[in-house]
Amino acid sequence: MCGIVGMIAPKRQGHVVEKMLQTQAHRGPDDRGVWVEKIAQHFLHLGHNRLAVQDVSMRAHQPFVSECGRYSIVFNGEVYNFKAIRQELEALGYTFVSHSDTEVILYAHKAWGIEALQKYIGMFAFCLVDKVEKKMYLVRDRAGVKPLYYYDDKETFLFSSELKSFHVCDAFEKRLNKEVLPYYFQFGYIPAPHTIYQNCYKVEAGHYLVYDLEDATYTSTEYWSVDACYAQEKFDKSEAEILNGLESLLEDAIALRMVSDVPVGLFLSGGYDSTLVTALLAKNHKNLHTFSIGFEEKGYNEATHAKAIAKHFGTHHTEQYVTSKEMLENVAKLPFVYDELFGDSSAIPMMTLSKLAGKEVKVALSGDGGDESFCGYSKYFFLEKYAHLFSGTFRKKLLQTALNSVTPAFVERINSHLPTHYQQTNIRQKYRKFKEAFHAKSLEEMFMEASSSVSSKQVKALLRVAKEPYLYRKFDMKAAPLLDEMMRIDYQSFMVDDVLTKVDRATMSASIEGREPLLDHRIVEYMARVPVELKYKNNQGKYLARQILYKHLPQSLIDKPKAGFGVPLAAWLQHALKPLVEKYLASGKIDDDIFNVTEVEHIKKAFFAGDVSHVETIWYLLMYEMWKERWFGS
Repeated sequence: MCGIVGMIAPKRQGHVVEKMLQTQAHRGPDDRGVWVEKIAQHFLHLGHNRLAVQDVSMRAHQPFVSECGRYSIVFNGEVYNFKAIRQELEALGYTFVSHSDTEVILYAHKAWGIEALQKYIGMFAFCLVDKVEKKMYLVRDRAGVKPLYYYDDKETFLFSSELKSFHVCDAFEKRLNKEVLPYYFQFGYIPAPHTIYQNCYKVEAGHYLVYDLEDATYTSTEYWSVDACYAQEKFDKSEAEILNGLESLLEDAIALRMVSDVPVGLFLSGGYDSTLVTALLAKNHKNLHTFSIGFEEKGYNEATHAKAIAKHFGTHHTEQYVTSKEMLENVAKLPFVYDELFGDSSAIPMMTLSKLAGKEVKVALSGDGGDESFCGYSKYFFLEKYAHLFSGTFRKKLLQTALNSVTPAFVERINSHLPTHYQQTNIRQKYRKFKEAFHAKSLEEMFMEASSSVSSKQVKALLRVAKEPYLYRKFDMKAAPLLDEMMRIDYQSFMVDDVLTKVDRATMSASIEGREPLLDHRIVEYMARVPVELKYKNNQGKYLARQILYKHLPQSLIDKPKAGFGVPLAAWLQHALKPLVEKYLASGKIDDDIFNVTEVEHIKKAFFAGDVSHVETIWYLLMYEMWKERWFGS
C-alpha cells in the first residue's frame, strides 16, 4: 500500500514532485522515490511513497524501471496472485530482481500488454510508462478500492492518490466545481468521475486511461464492469451447490489476502461480514489479531458483539472505547485526511480503529463489500416489499397519509419496545428516508431517496445551485430484478465513493494497509449469478452468508439488528461539537451565493431546539465549512 504521484509538464519539475510526495507521506513512510525523463516534447515525472508490505527490501524500490529501461511503474496496492503470474512469466523466460508484485505487473504488461489486467486479483492504482510506444497508462482496480485522481489544464497533466498533492503545484488552479455540491449534500460524497474541482477527475473503477505522450491526448477505457456481471445468466444449481461454491471462493479470497511479509490483523465489528471473514480465516490460522472500538452511548456500541465473537474464535483481541477527546481530535483532522468533501461521520471511528490496529499490525482485513454483494441493506428489503405500491395509486396515497401522521419520536418509542432482534439502530434517520421514499414519483426516485442522507427536497431548499434530483447511475428496471438492480447501483456508487473512500483514507492516515476480501471480483461475479430468491430468503438478507456462518459459530452470536458503523452524531453536535457548529455555521460566514442562509438558520435553530431529523444536514454543512477553510483559507 502506497501513494503515487505524477506530472507531465513542458519543463523538469522534480522538486515539485518531491513536495507532492511530502503531502501524502502518511501513505508510505518507509521509502520515497522520484523518476524524471523527457519523452517526446514533455517531461514525465513519477513519484512514489512506499509502505513496504511485499518484499520490504530496497530491491522493490519505486519508481521501478525495467532492466532494459523501456518500462517504468509506480504502483499502489496489491496483486494478491502475483506469485502465480510470476511463475507464468518465468516459464516464458523472464527473470526477476525482486520478490515484489510491482515487478510482476511491469513484466506482465511487457508480455501481454494491457490485457494483463484480466489476470490480476487485487486492489490497485498504478501508472505504467512505455517509452518506446510513448504511452502512459493510469489504471484503477475493478472495485475501486484504491483512489486515483488526475488534473488536466491542457498544458500540465497531474495525477495522484490524493487530491492534496495537487495543491503544491503552480499549474493546479483551485476552482470549486459547484455543480457537484448537490451530490455531496444529498449523498455525503462526490461520485466518480467528478471531483470538487474543475478540470479534475477520478479514474473510475474498472477503467484505465491511456495518455499519448506525443500529442498530449488521452482516452478512457472500461476493462471490467459490474453491469456485465449482472447481465450473466443465473445459476441453475441447487442451494447446496451454490453454498459450497461460495464458501470455497470466500476461503480462497481470504487466504490470498493473508499473503504478506509484515503482520496482518482483522477489523472485527461484530457484524455479519467481518465475522464471516474471521470465521473462515480462523479455520486455518491461529493467533489471529482482531481489533474493534466502541462507544458508551447505548445503540451505537458494537464492541460487546465483537468481543464475544473474538472470544469464540480465540483471537488476540484489542478493543478501545472512543472518548469525546479523541473524537474531537479526529474531527479537526477530517478536512486534511479527507481532502475532498466527505460527509460519512463513521470516518471518525474508522480513523481511531486504524490507529489502534497500527500499533500492532501493518495490514488489516475488513468485511467491506458484503452488503452490496450479499444483499444486506434494509432499504433493499423495504423497497422490494413495497415496490408494488407504484402500480396502485390509492394504496400509495393511503400509506403516505398514514406516514405523515406518525412522528419520528413515536417511531423511536415503538422501536425501543420491540424484541431486541427486531430493533433498528438510527431509527429516526431510517424513518425519515422511508417517508421521503414513499413520496417519490417512481421506483428510481424511491431508491434515490432511500439512498440519500439528506432528502432531495431539503437539498433544493438549502442550495442555490441545486438541480432536480437524479441518480448518477442508470436505474433500469427492465434489465434485472429490483434487488439485483439496487445492489448493482450501490456497488458502483455508494460502495466506491463512500465506503471505500472512508476506509482508504482512514487506514492510510495511520500508515496501515486495509484489505477487503469480500471485494474479490470473483465474488461479485459469482453472486451476480445467484438467483435473488437465495439472496433474500425467509425475510432475511445475506441469506447465503448466514448459512455459512451458522456452520462456524452459534446462531445466537450472529443474528442481531444491523448497526453499521455509526456514531452518536446528534448528541455530539448538540454538546461537545456545538462550539464548532456555532463557529462555522454563523450566519455571516455562510456563502449566500451557494446557500440559502435563511434555510441554514432555520435548520440550525430547530436542531438545537431538539429536532434531530436533519442532523446530517448540519454535519455536511460543518464539514463543508471546515474543508473550505482548510483548502481555501476562508
